[in-house]
Amino acid sequence: MRIIIGSKNPVKIQAVKQIFSFDDHEFIAVDVSSGVSEQPFSDEETIKGAVNRATEALLQGKGHIGIGLEGGVQDTSFGLFLCNWGELVTGDSQPIIAGGARILLPDDIAARLKSGEELGPVMDDYTKKQNIRKNEGAIGVFTNGVIDRAEMFSHVTKLLLGQYQYRLKDKFR
Repeated sequence: MRIIIGSKNPVKIQAVKQIFSFDDHEFIAVDVSSGVSEQPFSDEETIKGAVNRATEALLQGKGHIGIGLEGGVQDTSFGLFLCNWGELVTGDSQPIIAGGARILLPDDIAARLKSGEELGPVMDDYTKKQNIRKNEGAIGVFTNGVIDRAEMFSHVTKLLLGQYQYRLKDKFR
């Protein structure tokens, strides 16, 4: 089965490969646009980014499954939360959508995002490192490495896979 991943980000690729490693799949990563802001600022926008990535990946990669993963933030009355969403799409069934872990971002980080900056560069500046988004991510920094970005996206990918397997099982009852 050919699985097309709608990103060239190594942590997203790693997450999908890890979760779908149970069988002999071909993985292709394609660089597709999320079609949303560089910094998605709501669940709705983050979901739309995941949906756009999955749909475009399936079209470009001519595969059996397209997977889109997108990170963003959600503003609440409790503060700004890190969020992530994913979509699994095939050519012949309803898309599958799942959301993952959430943590409250520190006020100083939230303020920079609310002023228009993007989380990736803010985290690079905050940690004095480069490419945090392609490594541990903000989740890794603010959980002291207990959960990293690949694990965060692996969790969402597990939710997508589980729903997909359930639908397959249900289809053959």
